[in-house]
Amino acid sequence: MKMTLRAITACLALLPVAVAAQTGVNPAKEDVSERQRIYSPYVERSVRNNDFAEGVFWGDTHLHTSYSTDSGMIGNRLPPDTAYRFAKGEEVLTSTGQRARLIRPLDWLVISDHAENLGLAPMIAEANPDLLELEYGRRFYDLVQAGEGYEAFILWGEEGVAQNRDLLNSPKITRTVWDRQIAAAEDHNDPGRFTALIGFEWTSINTMERPSNLHRVVIFRDGGEKASQVLPFSTFDSYDPEDLWDYMAAYEQNTGGRVLALAHNGNLSNGLMFSTERLNGRRINREYAETRMRWEPIYEVTQIKGDGEAHPLLSPDDEFADYGTWDKADIAGVQPKTPDMLPYEYARTALQVGLQEEQRIGVNPFKFGMVGSTDAHTSLAATRDENFWGKMASAEPSADRYEHYVIRSITGNDELSTYEYETLASGLAGVWARENTREAIFNAMLRKEVYATTGTRIVVRFFGGWNYEEDDVYRPNAVEIGYDNGVPMGGDLPARPAGADAPTFLIGAAKDPWSGNLDRIQVVKGYLDEDGNRMERIYDVAVSDGRTIGADGRAREPVGNTVDVETASYLNDIGDAEMRVMWTDPDFNPDVPAVYYVRVLEIPTPTWQTYDQAFFGMEMEAEVPLTHQERAYTSPIWYTP
Repeated sequence: MKMTLRAITACLALLPVAVAAQTGVNPAKEDVSERQRIYSPYVERSVRNNDFAEGVFWGDTHLHTSYSTDSGMIGNRLPPDTAYRFAKGEEVLTSTGQRARLIRPLDWLVISDHAENLGLAPMIAEANPDLLELEYGRRFYDLVQAGEGYEAFILWGEEGVAQNRDLLNSPKITRTVWDRQIAAAEDHNDPGRFTALIGFEWTSINTMERPSNLHRVVIFRDGGEKASQVLPFSTFDSYDPEDLWDYMAAYEQNTGGRVLALAHNGNLSNGLMFSTERLNGRRINREYAETRMRWEPIYEVTQIKGDGEAHPLLSPDDEFADYGTWDKADIAGVQPKTPDMLPYEYARTALQVGLQEEQRIGVNPFKFGMVGSTDAHTSLAATRDENFWGKMASAEPSADRYEHYVIRSITGNDELSTYEYETLASGLAGVWARENTREAIFNAMLRKEVYATTGTRIVVRFFGGWNYEEDDVYRPNAVEIGYDNGVPMGGDLPARPAGADAPTFLIGAAKDPWSGNLDRIQVVKGYLDEDGNRMERIYDVAVSDGRTIGADGRAREPVGNTVDVETASYLNDIGDAEMRVMWTDPDFNPDVPAVYYVRVLEIPTPTWQTYDQAFFGMEMEAEVPLTHQERAYTSPIWYTP
């Protein structure tokens, strides 16, 4: 389908997934006078559903600046202020002196610098007197002054992080930097226009014998008045997430504020991220499950360090499962990956494990929504492949950056190392909310009305219910119907009405006007058979270009590929700009629990490696991916018998 940009824009405006947001404050129900008839069909909308999402807001939950030690000590010179200005659409100079700008601003941002020795690099640069009074502070400073900054970073890692030892142990320094970070967020927060959420990253690697990525990003709903009453919780305080949850509970109790956390990179956890066993060796119980879901409603499913939706060994019938797969080892390249770890690392299977655990203990510990974010350590929240700025400042655009290490195995075994060419220009978090404010964005995360993309801005809506009609998805008020007769992504299907055969789902997707057309919409279903075994099924529910969906629910014919690798270009003369469908589960069993989410695929487009190859006039190695299909993953909808 060939469409001009103007036609695409018009299409998006008409789609029931329209993105325009309303920022006015609606009256409370008790303030609305009783009337027999109301002409305006919209005045009661927010009364019926106070969280009626007026628009999708794009952001990044996971960005690092020079305040993160593993960023600032190895080349990132850009503070939070620059990160915010870049996210808001301003041109900035990168740490390597290159000009950079986004194609479109973000709507919101979480700067999530590592809590561990927060701000060490700028404190060194400033010759902070509190730092120079400390033994290791002076050692770090002297090394940097001698031009041995990387050696200072290695010293910090080997004698500090590797031994779970706080070499500075200075709440005073942490307070100085944390106050600066809060001040930057307050300066840039502009309700209705741009939201700066205060946050940090808790960076647990478990133990060096088993260095597993258990990291969490902690996000505050509140402003500086409340967030400043605490200091960030670091792995030096504890490497167990259960202790992080205690910290979060204490924050809410003592301040009256709200806070949540999201985990990321289960693919580097070596089976621990969604393990049914706690770090203390005990089996997950009901209290653990309730506590985890209280504090961790969402999961970062895709980012620079690989895609965590599915793994080809876990989903052998899914031809799209092998996307951005990182499955060599753990976060430090120590322990090789083994197949038994995989079910507890990837979101799709973890959702099924959650169904199993709910049957065992009565509560689902892995009932999470999904977002994407960058984890960029460059201060640059850039997710488009032609505008990719790498994981670290050392991986900003250059002819040889694809060969750089991202994870260099500390064992010296390069088979367990990971290289820059294996990174993704991912991802983004789409949040359906009433308005662009801290409260609305945070509340949308709490109710899981959020979704992930690999960096593109595909617009997706997903509703589930029992009595949607075939034409509902094509009605101009389809979104209102979705809310009134069911639940949005992140919700639980209401109890099955008498006589209802199977749940129905309203799904709409629109392409990013500045990216590839849509290949297909899929529903991914996880369920348990009657013996309690994990099962999954993929249904192609809408496909482009008149292709056929077979009796098995799949369209086996590929969409095609228009990518010209030599010029790093492609054509949007295949695929569709918009897709809508009302889908009913043809294999529904009312006696078994199930979980559904939507995956939307674009047509093939060039990877960042292809753009680098064309720009720098060089040739990538054979194993480097030159085309890919960007995608979106919605938060699930659950069915419980």
